[in-house]
Amino acid sequence: MTRLNIAVLFTAITSLTAFTLPAAKNTALKTVKAKTLTAKAPVKKLAPKTYKVDNESSKLTWLAKKATGEHNGEVKVSNGNFVVDNNTLKSGSFDIDLNTITDADLADKPSNDKLVSTLKSETFFSTDKFPKATFVITSAAKTSGQQYDIKGKLTIKGITNEVSFPATVTIAGKKITAVAKITVDRTKYDIKFRSKNFFENLGDKVIYDDFDLNVNLNATAQ
Repeated sequence: MTRLNIAVLFTAITSLTAFTLPAAKNTALKTVKAKTLTAKAPVKKLAPKTYKVDNESSKLTWLAKKATGEHNGEVKVSNGNFVVDNNTLKSGSFDIDLNTITDADLADKPSNDKLVSTLKSETFFSTDKFPKATFVITSAAKTSGQQYDIKGKLTIKGITNEVSFPATVTIAGKKITAVAKITVDRTKYDIKFRSKNFFENLGDKVIYDDFDLNVNLNATAQ
C-alpha cells in the first residue's frame, strides 16, 4: 500500500472515530438523564381516611367531686368520626347522648335514681332541651409517637367553649383508639348549682366546678 493510501485511510478512521465518540457520549448522557427523571417521579399521595366511631365499644365515664365526696358514672357516645392523613390524626368530632347518663357509685336505687334525675334536670344538663353535647377537634398537634395535644370546641346546653387536653391516639391499619381525660368547668355552660363561685355560705354543700370526662373511643376506617 502506498504512503498516500495509508494517509487517506488514517484520515478516514480518525474522522469516523471523532464522529462516533460524541454520539455515544450523548446517548449515555440521555440514558443517565432519563434514569434520573424516572427516579425523581413523585409518589402518589394517599387520600385522607375517615374512621367512624363505634358507639357500642367506645366508653365515656365521668367523675364529679363535692366537699363531702364524689360521684361517678357513664354516658354513651351517639356519633363520631376521625380523619387521618398520612397516618396522623387531623380532625374529628363526637356527640354525647346525655339522656344515657348513669351513676355507678350509689347502690341504693332511690338515691341513684334521684341523682340521675337531677343530672338530667334544668339544674344540670337540661336533657329535655339539650339531649346531646358535642366535641369538635379544631387542632391536633402530634407531640411524639402516639401522643397529641388536642384543642377543640365543646358544646353543652347550646353553649360552646374551647377546651384542650393531651390524648393518646393509636392508629393501627383500619382501627383507631383514642384515650383522653377532658376536664370541664361546668359553670361555663350555665351549670352553677352549689358552686362556691356563685353562691355564699354553702359549707359542706359545695359541688366543685370542674368535672372529668374520661374518653375511650374506638373507630374503624370506612
